[in-house]
Amino acid sequence: MLIALIRPLGTATADVVGTSLEDVRTQLAAHAQPGFDLASAPVRMLKGEAKMEATGTFRRVDGVEQIEAEDMASLEAKVPEGWQMLSVWRA
Repeated sequence: MLIALIRPLGTATADVVGTSLEDVRTQLAAHAQPGFDLASAPVRMLKGEAKMEATGTFRRVDGVEQIEAEDMASLEAKVPEGWQMLSVWRA
């Protein structure tokens, strides 16, 4: 018997402009939706200004479930559309 943890896929993005890294972090935190964590936020200085711009990418982290099957092919077939397998182990 194989067991897998799966979770729904999902991303969201937010563009912010701030005067400091702390300002950018605060603005990105305000854009975070429930069940999503900030995965990346590359920062770029704006040319000719004392400001920086960032595009935050948030990934869905909630909704983890466990599925079971006799073999890997059956396990993969049980993963719903729009979900990803996180880990697999033998029971």
